[in-house]
Formats: sequence, structure tokens, C-alpha cells
Amino acid sequence: MSSLVAAIDDGGESEDDADLSLDELVLLLSNLEIPVAGRVLQRRRSPDPGTFLGKGKALEIKHFAVAVGANLLVVDNSLSPTQRSNLAAMTGLEVWDRAYTIMKIFEQRAVTSEAKLQVELAKLRYEIPSLKGLGHQMSRLGGGIGTRGPGETEFERHRRKLERRIKHIEKSLAGVSRRRERHRYRRARDGAEVVSLVGYTNSGKSTLLRAMSRDAGIVAENRLFSTLDTVTRSVEGPDGWGFLLSDTVGFIRHLPPELIAAFRSTLEEVTGADMLYVVVDASSPEPARAFEVVLDTLREIGADEIPRIVVLNKMDRAGEELQFVEAGLVSGREETVRVSALTGDGLPELLRRTRRKLCGSLMNS
Repeated sequence: MSSLVAAIDDGGESEDDADLSLDELVLLLSNLEIPVAGRVLQRRRSPDPGTFLGKGKALEIKHFAVAVGANLLVVDNSLSPTQRSNLAAMTGLEVWDRAYTIMKIFEQRAVTSEAKLQVELAKLRYEIPSLKGLGHQMSRLGGGIGTRGPGETEFERHRRKLERRIKHIEKSLAGVSRRRERHRYRRARDGAEVVSLVGYTNSGKSTLLRAMSRDAGIVAENRLFSTLDTVTRSVEGPDGWGFLLSDTVGFIRHLPPELIAAFRSTLEEVTGADMLYVVVDASSPEPARAFEVVLDTLREIGADEIPRIVVLNKMDRAGEELQFVEAGLVSGREETVRVSALTGDGLPELLRRTRRKLCGSLMNS
């Protein structure tokens, strides 16, 4: 499968911002081993309600796809069912949007039964609004055995089937959430302090957890969304003081709301933490923007008021611009620590700051 990626520049962002977002979409597709044969950036004030990119641009894409041998169009935005259906019809290509692409990666990464249920729930919630766009087949009337009577359409039957499955998954995940709540209650009763790792996907959270817990068995891979399940380990300081450090799913621009909702039980580990490490890849092209994406997601899940330390990771690979990024964060009253999870540089200072901040939070609580 070969793909084209497309986006709209509405003037609200600079051309660099739009290109950066497309770069990220290309990276997402590379994690699915889907090569990108070309990029399309259309300048218009607002998306076309029927085709998103506009009919003229859709026809250009059709000819471009034939020339480069592409059979998939991936739009760097969220598409309505109508837009997705119309684009597919006009271009002759399979059409994905950004949300679906991210869900495909989550589906590929899910290993445990909980993660698989969460991803399935997100895909079902994403799929239901698309049923009306499936064409004539979904509008056929049904009145056979097992239906709710004459006049019920294929669309209605399929929707009821999906809704039943959604309720079943939600019930299962509610049980998981209750078990997590009991675990958090026992930890709080035993006086265990919990620090949760949050950050942009592939920022080095798992590597930091492995380094601080000294658990070589933790897998840290150089790929997006390598961690979908919560992983918690004990961290011990030089004088015996310690805490629990918990790794969670990484964030990204425009993380689909269906995924945020489906991973609620996992993200509760963040909202229930005593403190956060906001891990930022200091070697990335735009670390400050990545931090803002993480901060926006924390606001969305109600975790932006939890005490935090911004961990500027990969300092061994960062350029000279790191000092300006750090100065901007400090001016915004963020506490920052430079570390390299890979080499261990900065970790003693991070432990010292963590102890001071946790003890201060407990005294003020």
C-alpha cells in the first residue's frame, strides 16, 4: 500500500506549522509501514463541507495518485462520514483521516486484553457515525426472523449490534476501573506516593522508567505508542526514600476523543497521581509545542493542576536552542530538570527535586 497525505492551511497556522503536522502524519504512517508517495497542502479558509479539500483538489489528487501509484489518501484532520465517502468516490482511493490512522497504530500495539478492549471501544465509537455513509446496502429494509419487525433497516440493525458491543466493553472496563481504584486506595493507605509519567509519544518515558527503577526488563522501543498499558515500578533514592513511578500511554496532536474516552481507566492513573513528570524530548524539532500538546491533554482529562516537573529528556542529543526552550518554560513558572534517561545524567537532581516537591505537596495537602 502506498499513500498520499493531504492537509488544509486555513491561514490560522504558519506554513511551517502545517508542514510540521504533515511530517508527523508521515511518521504515523511509517509506524504502520505505509510509504508516502506525495504530499498535498491546499490553502483555503475553511474545509469544504462535502469533500473537505474541495472538488477541484480532489480531482487533482486522483490524477496524482495514478501517476505515483498511490491507493490510499490520508487527510491530516478529522473527516465527517460524508466527507470521507465523497473523497473516496471522487478520487477512487481508500480514505483515512488522522484519527483513524492513530487508532490503527493503537490497534497494532495493543497486547493485553484491557488495551485491546479499549482500542475496540474507540473504533466502535468512531464507526457508528459512519454507518449512514455505507450506501444503499445499509438502507435495505429488513423484516425477517430476528429483526425488530418490518421497516427496520440494515443500518439500524448494525447500529444496535455495535451499541450492544459498546455496552459490553464499557461494563468490562468499568470493572477494570474499580480494580484500579482499589489499588490506588491501598497505595494511599500504605503511604505510597505515586509519580506518573506523561508526555508526547516517543519522548523517552519508558526509558526513563527503566533507568529510574533499574528494571532492565522494561521494554523501551523507538516507535510511537509503544506503551498502551500502565506500567508501575518502585524507585528508590540513595537514602532509602522512594516512590512509585507509573508509565502511561503517550500523547500526540489531535489525539482522537474516542481514544481518550476509551482509555479513561488507564488515564485515571494520571489523574490520581501525587505528582507528574512531564517528559519532553529536548532533541525534537519543536519541544515547546510538544509540551503545549501535553498540557492541553492534561487539561482535557482534569490533571493540569497536579504538581509537576518538566523533564527535558535526551539532553545529550539536544541542540543549543534547548536553553531558549528551558527559559520559556521557566518564565511560565514551570520547574524543569535536564536529564538523559539513556546515560543517567541528571537523574540524581531529578530525584532530589522530586523529594522536595512531593514533601511540599504533602505538607500543603
